[in-house]
Amino acid sequence: MIYPSNFEQKTGFDKVRQFISEKCLSPLGEERVAEMAFSADFVAVSVQLDQTAEFVRILHGGDEFPAAWFFDMRYPLKRIRPEGTFLEEKELFDLKRSLQTIHDIVRFFHVAQGEATACPALAALAAGVKVFPQLVGGIDAIIDKYGRVKDNASPALLHIRREIASTVSGISRSLQSILRSAQAEGLVDKDAAPAMRDGRLMIPVAPAYKRRIRGIVHDESASGKTVFIEPEAVVEANNRIRELEGEERREVMKILTGFTSVVRPLAPDILQSYGFLGEIDFIRAKALFAEDIHAIRPDMEDRPLADWIRAVHPLLYLSHRKQGREVVPLDIMLTEENRLLVISGPNAGGKSVCLKTAGLLQYMLQCGLPVPLYERSKTGIFSHIFIDIGDEQSIENDLSTYSSHLLNMKFFVKNCDSKTMLLIDEFGSGTEPQIGGAIAETLLARFNHNKSFGVITTHYQNLKHFAEATDGVVNGAMLYDRHLMQPLFKLSIGHPGSSFAIEIARKTGLPEDVIADASSIVGSDYVNMDKYLQDIVRDKRYWETKRHNIRQQEKKLEELAARYEEGLDTADKQRKDIIRQAKEAAEQLIAAANARIESTIREIKEAQAGKEQTRQARKALEDFKASIPGVAEAACGDTRQPDRLKRRQDPKRQKQKTANPPLPGKEAIEAGSNVRLKGQTSAGTVLEVRGKQALVAFGMIKSSIQIDRLEKVSKGQVKEAARRSASAGARSADEMREKKLNFRQELDVRGMRGDEALQAVTYFIDDAILTGVSPVRILHGTGGGILRQLIRDYLHALPGVRNYHDEHVQFGGAGITVAELE
Repeated sequence: MIYPSNFEQKTGFDKVRQFISEKCLSPLGEERVAEMAFSADFVAVSVQLDQTAEFVRILHGGDEFPAAWFFDMRYPLKRIRPEGTFLEEKELFDLKRSLQTIHDIVRFFHVAQGEATACPALAALAAGVKVFPQLVGGIDAIIDKYGRVKDNASPALLHIRREIASTVSGISRSLQSILRSAQAEGLVDKDAAPAMRDGRLMIPVAPAYKRRIRGIVHDESASGKTVFIEPEAVVEANNRIRELEGEERREVMKILTGFTSVVRPLAPDILQSYGFLGEIDFIRAKALFAEDIHAIRPDMEDRPLADWIRAVHPLLYLSHRKQGREVVPLDIMLTEENRLLVISGPNAGGKSVCLKTAGLLQYMLQCGLPVPLYERSKTGIFSHIFIDIGDEQSIENDLSTYSSHLLNMKFFVKNCDSKTMLLIDEFGSGTEPQIGGAIAETLLARFNHNKSFGVITTHYQNLKHFAEATDGVVNGAMLYDRHLMQPLFKLSIGHPGSSFAIEIARKTGLPEDVIADASSIVGSDYVNMDKYLQDIVRDKRYWETKRHNIRQQEKKLEELAARYEEGLDTADKQRKDIIRQAKEAAEQLIAAANARIESTIREIKEAQAGKEQTRQARKALEDFKASIPGVAEAACGDTRQPDRLKRRQDPKRQKQKTANPPLPGKEAIEAGSNVRLKGQTSAGTVLEVRGKQALVAFGMIKSSIQIDRLEKVSKGQVKEAARRSASAGARSADEMREKKLNFRQELDVRGMRGDEALQAVTYFIDDAILTGVSPVRILHGTGGGILRQLIRDYLHALPGVRNYHDEHVQFGGAGITVAELE
């Protein structure tokens, strides 16, 4: 139960409802927003929250949701219930597109049997929804892509339209002939052209010559300087066109009536599918609003609970965002131990905002809306929410401000229970303070006895003392900076707040003697008690800050220790890997050396070599040993120094330590040699050799390259490389000419998904820039404008695009984007 009846206006939920309604795509969704209501059913609320949370994930996902055509076709479907009625062309066209959208949405959420889905709640909602692909195909057969009945919808319609086209063509030829004759005689301007008036083609003539042309005067211009004459020669033909147009209308009605007879039996099922479409529109609007206010689907329990961290009033957040201001979040806690929160503090310090935040967020949650809380927050379900805020005095009902508050309290005491959230602003105010405070304390005790939950704001000291001494009730304070004399808008639970009446009076400029007299009236003990409260709040804030800083430092130390441990583990692992790799490499080198030695010995024995041959074999073996220095060290080196072992195996350092004579059997590279880079095909000529560097000319480009990266090539190889380069260049030129001849300056992306369309536009613009063609046209249609905006955002970020704009309205208007390239 919600009390009073204007609860939504008091908390601001009516504005939330309006924001969500504005995000709907159709009246279907807007009606669901208007029907949205508070629910105490835990399962129903959970399902609604799950559906909205899943749609938020869809908005962040890569797959584009099919939201192009949301039309409300319920009225036309109900209108065709009587026999003989029919759907108009536009209605059939909208029916086809919206049914296609329903089909696409159902397919979007469809999952094969046995497969998991990322959106179980939405998939369950889409399960069992009827789709009508045959009906969509039938409409496609008679309605074209512009929403008109096709010529071939029936043989009779095709014959009529062909005759109309033939007759119009004859009229046009006759008019052109008459117009040329009139222009030759000077009766009509040379730049005049046939004009259409009342569906008939006519010739514009100056009034002075209107009797020189035989025909019927049908109209004249607003200025009276031109009259429009239908020549006698085409009157019969124009009359025939009128007859044919009547026949065409009758044939179109016949076709539409026949197809409506097919739709009529399916109307009840189609209406149910439109209910699903409205539900999806409603969920989508809720998800978009949740994105705007950074709301989440919080953890929820089936019991009264409000353990909220960093709660934000959504309307205040939207208002402050426009002004570039930050909203101070609130931590609100209503649990079984502390059910009633009594908030005190200065005026304009945020007490009422805190109370409204509690009421609005809980109401939003139980309407199935995500709420702006921190992720670790916990929420629950209340059966009743009662609020008493503002001035409800009424002259007509003979109610004063205090009387209206008492009537509300009467209702609260009678109906509150352990599943009720009470929201009471300025509790006990509006009457004589002493008796008002006593009544408020008694009511608070009754609420606590009924184990109700609630947020209550007050300035009364007796209520603060009651909260401090009573289980189930807890004090809360809206913090105030006494030095800067400004509210902090932060809620601190666990101690009472001060009204700071003396300080605020002094800040507003009230005379000091007045403040002193007021202080003496209430007594120094009362004033000092307020100061003591302020000191307690200040000290608590100081130590909380200290504790927070210590926790941060401990967290940093833990992170550093974890990183240090991780670094040690990584270093140890790397050391072991290096040692293992070094041992493997050493074993391979030793095995290769042994094989070479055995091969040399075998050659000497088999050849029964003399001294010279033996010397040469030994020299070859010595050269091999020199090429692999550090073998012994690699095999049995110090495992504590893997970096040193790695350096010994580094081939670059081997080259630095040893000379680099040309290998046997290889020709030395010198000035004038034809060379190429190893692994490349382009050949060049060595201009100069400078130690280990060579200056090489590759065509017009000169480059200094290390000799060991070059290899010598023959003159035949140079000619072959040049021939291949020339052939590749010719092929590239031919391909470019072919591309220019076949390039079309228009791209149609209608019906594509967002990512497909952007990929097609990317290739299209690249080809246009490559071939030097400008301007180009991109057909994306109007629709909801989403595809158009995506394409224009891409073109705006593209450096090769000079500007872009809508096509002329006669050639497509906003449905086509014309891009001019640099």
